[in-house]
Amino acid sequence: MSGSWSSGTGGELAACLAGHAVEFVDRFGSPRPRQFFAPGRVNLMGAHLDYNGGPVMPLAIDRGTFIALRPRADRRVRFASTIAPEAFEADLDHLPTARCGSWADYPLGVLREVLASSDGADVAGLDILFGGNLAVGAGLSSSASICVGTALALSEVWDLDLGTMARVRAALRAEREFVGVRCGIMDPFAIGLAREGSLLWLDCKDESTAHLPLDSGRVSLVVADSGVRRELAAGFFNRRVDECRRAFEILRPGQPDATCLRDILPETLEALRSELGGELERRASHVVGEVARTFEARDALLDGRLGEFGERMSRAHESLRDLFEVSCPELDCLVETAVAQDGVLGGRLTGAGFGGCAVILVRRGAEADAMARVGEVFRARFGRETAVEVYGADSGPREIEP
Repeated sequence: MSGSWSSGTGGELAACLAGHAVEFVDRFGSPRPRQFFAPGRVNLMGAHLDYNGGPVMPLAIDRGTFIALRPRADRRVRFASTIAPEAFEADLDHLPTARCGSWADYPLGVLREVLASSDGADVAGLDILFGGNLAVGAGLSSSASICVGTALALSEVWDLDLGTMARVRAALRAEREFVGVRCGIMDPFAIGLAREGSLLWLDCKDESTAHLPLDSGRVSLVVADSGVRRELAAGFFNRRVDECRRAFEILRPGQPDATCLRDILPETLEALRSELGGELERRASHVVGEVARTFEARDALLDGRLGEFGERMSRAHESLRDLFEVSCPELDCLVETAVAQDGVLGGRLTGAGFGGCAVILVRRGAEADAMARVGEVFRARFGRETAVEVYGADSGPREIEP
């Protein structure tokens, strides 16, 4: 029988949001605002497959974005954050048409998308304070969290009645078209379609989904933060997207029915390997191998073979390190130390890589020893501490009543 994942939906989250409401009043005055929460996510399988049309297996987590907002009597909109110093202010009738280069670009992009879909509704200006307990730039999808959460908050406060998929797509368009990150569909889908206690199986080619139970009576998820930060829009991520596109262009003549890199068969890759060259060959090899691993991991999960599921996670990390080249020494240390411990079933970097967090699958009862050893080895090697915590699952974006 499956256990119940712990989640930050109870007293701890309520206490955090109560403090967030106080900060809103300190900045914007009374009365108290309405409040919303949107989770982050970890991805257990399907690394860098979403923009290649492949399958992914993310899980929404019990850390995320806090959004407090209150309508104004005019058409001004003001953004502030408890995490970053920059603020933003504009008139709803004269919003910027280009990004500003700060965190505010993400909610601003969503604001523009929601307004465009509002059919000319007469909406009020807003004061909005963002915050949260989700590490930013750590591979936990803080960007999709703020975007999907903003779409929900605007829909609710403005009585627009946007459905789940409309909010997900508004978030996706904001990040792709306004912020300029050529991301796949996984992150906003993982957050917007979250179901507590379940992984989301998302086939990014046809957008079909299923919720797969992860038995929390048998395993826990531990997240270890490398402390290394990378900004996706700086180019690292977009470069990998372009490399995969170029690899597919070379491979497609050998398999004319293929529509994306996910479709390329191992035999097609083998036949044309020499035409790719070293870098593109490594990128394509990762994608083709990761597609197969992800389907194998799904079968193992559904059969209750959690050890095999964890082993596929670890093999995914090796491929991300050696073929896709998006790991770093800190992440490798976290994963390699973890998987060497008793009770650890597997681990890999989560998110785009280039830094951020590792996610580790641990048998129930083995968490404390594994976490202690990971922290000890990391501290000895890099001379600093790392955050290593057990994360729970989350049920998705929602308004939190006071």
